[in-house]
Amino acid sequence: MTMKETKTQKESASLRFLYGTALGRLLLKPLCARWVSRLAGAFMDSALSRPLIRRFVKKNAIDLADFEDEKYTCFNDCFTRKIRPHLRPIDGDPDALVSPCDALLSAYEIGEDSVFHIKGSDYTVRGLLGGNDALGEAYAGGLCLVFRLCVHHYHRYMYLDDGEKGENVFIPGCLHTVRPIALEKFPVFVQNCREYTVMETEHLGTITQIEVGALLVGKIKNHHGAHRFVRGEEKGTFLYGGSTIVLLLPRGAGILLDGDVLQKTALGEETEVRMGERLGKRNKS
Repeated sequence: MTMKETKTQKESASLRFLYGTALGRLLLKPLCARWVSRLAGAFMDSALSRPLIRRFVKKNAIDLADFEDEKYTCFNDCFTRKIRPHLRPIDGDPDALVSPCDALLSAYEIGEDSVFHIKGSDYTVRGLLGGNDALGEAYAGGLCLVFRLCVHHYHRYMYLDDGEKGENVFIPGCLHTVRPIALEKFPVFVQNCREYTVMETEHLGTITQIEVGALLVGKIKNHHGAHRFVRGEEKGTFLYGGSTIVLLLPRGAGILLDGDVLQKTALGEETEVRMGERLGKRNKS
């Protein structure tokens, strides 16, 4: 057994204790409080966290040459490092749906009463939107795309089309890890803090994007409130931790996904995608 496998087993054992035993769940409640996340975030923003950078880079096989030259003063400087633009080319076809981030993608068709089961977590569009029924109903017959970011992924995300957005809507919640073992006990995507914005795009219709925080992610850092944006412009970034972006696409946009993403999702498989990569195209017929 390799050192990495041993470490993964120890980490999984800790999560099973926290989520799978009465004592663990008792300890979990204060650990998931927002003040704990803020405290962890403050540490990651401080010079005290700099010694963690070398180990993080080595463990996740990150090639820093792929990123813009920068002196990292804290761990979050490294975690939110900015990639060299030529390494994330953006599909320029205005009818193309592109990925807003690097992630593992799952895709679902939205029915009027759809309940999505993702790695053990059940949730509805209404639940994700904090009970906004009118907005949720607008996506019946459309698509729900779930982008799961792991810690090794690039944690900046972009606007996927030209358009205009309103103010961000923040929904506070209890911050649980998005790892599969956690989902065995808690409806994580409903309980996590999240922030959504409605985007009126020029080519793909009215899209709602939801950023979901996770354990030790005390801040979803969106750069703009109401804003006129262009495709490829940076929308925001997640600070340390695993995180998730959800896109709700309207039926009227007529988006046809490339490949077999829907079929793979039905089999419980995720698809690796990169920011700017084409995921599908608007069907004009």
